[in-house]
Amino acid sequence: MSGKESNKKILLHTCCAICSGHPIKFLRGLGYEPVAYFFNPNIYPESEYLKRVEAQKKLCETLNCELIIEDYQPELYRGIMKGFENHPEGSERCNRCFELRLLRTAQKAKELEIEAYTTSLSSSPHKNFKAIRAIGNFFSDYFKINFMDFDFKKQNGFLHTIKLADELKLYRQNYCGCENSMRVKS
Repeated sequence: MSGKESNKKILLHTCCAICSGHPIKFLRGLGYEPVAYFFNPNIYPESEYLKRVEAQKKLCETLNCELIIEDYQPELYRGIMKGFENHPEGSERCNRCFELRLLRTAQKAKELEIEAYTTSLSSSPHKNFKAIRAIGNFFSDYFKINFMDFDFKKQNGFLHTIKLADELKLYRQNYCGCENSMRVKS
């Protein structure tokens, strides 16, 4: 799809501003108009969540990207983590978190009648792209919408998004976001 065929919307789940700058620009380069969707009940504590929301707002304002922010709902995350709290980073604990966020993103895309969705989670070199792809494709089949399985860290994507975040002086967190990632080391 060329840029001239633009304005085909895609819902972009954004895990944080740091990871979503490059995906927004990349998707526009493919002729999509991304709608950023901030749904992250995993982030702990609430003060951290609010810092990340503000950074996401700043990024989206700068890039002129529509942004949808869901309410902070940590009880959803805690509910799906029962029994997985002490699992290491990169384990089934993370996959359950991906499932929660991608499920809600697919539901939101369906609700908004946006035919495709993706996630900035794949920007991070610390996230398992194969797991993200499998989960995204599962919900794609279930909701009959397209999951665009872009591995945004490829072709220096992670470096591009870090550079953009530095240029904009965006808040940069030092952990994944969940309480478990603060105390459990892999």
